[in-house]
Amino acid sequence: MPTTDTVHSPWPRVAGAVALLTVIISVLLTAFAWPSVHSSVHDVPIAVAGPAAAAQQVTAALDQRLPGGFEVTRVDGTAAAERLIRDREVYGAIDLSAGQPQVVTASAGSPTIAQTLQSIAAGLSQAQSGAVPAVTTRDLVALPADDPRGAGLSAGALPLVMGGLLAAVLLTNLLKGAVRRITGALAFAVTGGLAMAAILQFWFGSLDGSFLVNAGVIGLTVGATSMTLLGLESLLGYPGFGLGAALMMLVGNPFSGATSAPEMLPGWGGALGQLLPPGAGGQLLRSTAFFDGNGATHPVVVLGAWLVAGTLLCLAGAVRADRRTRSAAAVNEAAREPVAA
Repeated sequence: MPTTDTVHSPWPRVAGAVALLTVIISVLLTAFAWPSVHSSVHDVPIAVAGPAAAAQQVTAALDQRLPGGFEVTRVDGTAAAERLIRDREVYGAIDLSAGQPQVVTASAGSPTIAQTLQSIAAGLSQAQSGAVPAVTTRDLVALPADDPRGAGLSAGALPLVMGGLLAAVLLTNLLKGAVRRITGALAFAVTGGLAMAAILQFWFGSLDGSFLVNAGVIGLTVGATSMTLLGLESLLGYPGFGLGAALMMLVGNPFSGATSAPEMLPGWGGALGQLLPPGAGGQLLRSTAFFDGNGATHPVVVLGAWLVAGTLLCLAGAVRADRRTRSAAAVNEAAREPVAA
């Protein structure tokens, strides 16, 4: 009577699997938690409006309160400070040019920095004597009333990355041919951008501005991510896909600054994050949704470069695969030819 022997994996392999899983979970925790744990205010650009002497006193007070926290630009009046905020050159301003001192914030640019400036306003008010008017705060570019904390925009950062990853996985496994994969990725970027923008803008109320422009930004971000992964997989196989996924998930997403601001991230993390699709896409979406497209040039260039690079990698991988196929066919054809006597 036939018997079936069950083959068990050796215990060293079990130990290796456990060790690998431990390393993976440790890397994931470090990648996602480390930027948040070590985030702080450093070199955040703000404006100080008013006379040079008063601006110098405020700058000194800021350096004492948060050493190295702010990069101050002095302007003469309120209008100049507001222009810098709307152009996304600074995150806020301390206005000393009017009769009553005020701190001008832009929560749509970064709710975290806006809260920091509000706390500074409270500290300045406590430091003022009774004869001096208390410092007030004003939100120049506010988040939508339906989402005053910007929760939808912050939470949407991860689905943007995941959308590109899932598109690359499905298109790689379901479609054959570089042109069809590229077409599928670009088509999904359009439909996915429309769907996500509709949810964020019309359902959650997290976005202002033009719906079609916002959808285009989301589509460009998803397309840049998916095309990069498709290109790396086409050229390097599954190791290339793994490299791209690690770059987008473990580096791009945690260092995107979507939940705070690039200047809040430790060391070089903020600058690096803005060179990857998740960070560039998040900054571009804030620009189009709340700042009339100001500050959009850099992220558009970054996303466009990733999209083009991914497309070129896909085409290069297809050309190489075609050459290999032709070479193998030529070898097989030569092997079939009869040998002359």
